[in-house]
Amino acid sequence: MTPRLYLTFPLLAVLIWTGNNLVTKASAGAIPPSVIAFDRWFVAFVLLTPFCLRGAWARRATIRQHLPQIVVLGLLGMALYQGLAYYAAASTSATNIGIFVALVPLLTLAISAVWLRQKHGPLALAGGLVSLAGILFVLGQGDYGRLLSHGVGRGDAFMLGACVAYAAYGVCLKRWPLPLPVWTSLYAQVAAGLVFLLPGYLLAPAAPATPATIAMIAYAGIPTSILAPVLWMQGVKHLGPGRTAIFMNLLPITTAVLAALLLGEVLHPYHLVGGGLVVLGIVLAQRPARPRPQPADRPALRALIRRYRGE
Repeated sequence: MTPRLYLTFPLLAVLIWTGNNLVTKASAGAIPPSVIAFDRWFVAFVLLTPFCLRGAWARRATIRQHLPQIVVLGLLGMALYQGLAYYAAASTSATNIGIFVALVPLLTLAISAVWLRQKHGPLALAGGLVSLAGILFVLGQGDYGRLLSHGVGRGDAFMLGACVAYAAYGVCLKRWPLPLPVWTSLYAQVAAGLVFLLPGYLLAPAAPATPATIAMIAYAGIPTSILAPVLWMQGVKHLGPGRTAIFMNLLPITTAVLAALLLGEVLHPYHLVGGGLVVLGIVLAQRPARPRPQPADRPALRALIRRYRGE
């Protein structure tokens, strides 16, 4: 495969996640949020079991040793992130969902700065402020004063919470590098996430089994939960994390366009302006900081001066 074709890996992953944003919105009213949140991961767990169960059993001692970390990762990445997104879809648009999801890289930078004490350059700070201005512009529907008077809508608040949870998930992955193969780690995290999602599933009314609801659950459980992560990891492997991460900037754009075409959502000017600010902020934050000039070697400099003076 030529290097140019490697670009298709993250591009396809973003398109799958775009479709998931639309499925998340379309599921509102058709499937209870707690039901689709559980079902999508249950489908993924069942499909992964033939390939991952033997490896997980062979490494059960390692899994038991790191069980607290696995439980937290399952809670953040599997239960809270997509679970809150399904609740958000009842009162926010797919376009807003896409814009919020695009904020995850910046939220990750913010959490890593606080928790891991990672220092970020002025471009990262500027990018964060620009993206924050963009998301507030969307939340206020083009009027910052409206945001102050009316506050944040319930769906947008749920979506922001979902993105914070996923950003924290990414930081935890970096903070706790589990000594497990990637798929074994994912399998264990999905199992932990299902435990958290099970009570809501049992308490929710049963979802009608129609071709549409089955298709939505299947899409969320197979391409979104299994195929997209594989494509993204291949992109990171062949292109590097920096070049791959840039493709996430497409997510609010592709979501807005497809939501307008397929769901009949109206694309307002404030979506374009606010979404553009979010993307601009992400681009600024991902630009590598210029290395600071290193101070001169003072002993060597003093020796050179003495030599020049003839000392």
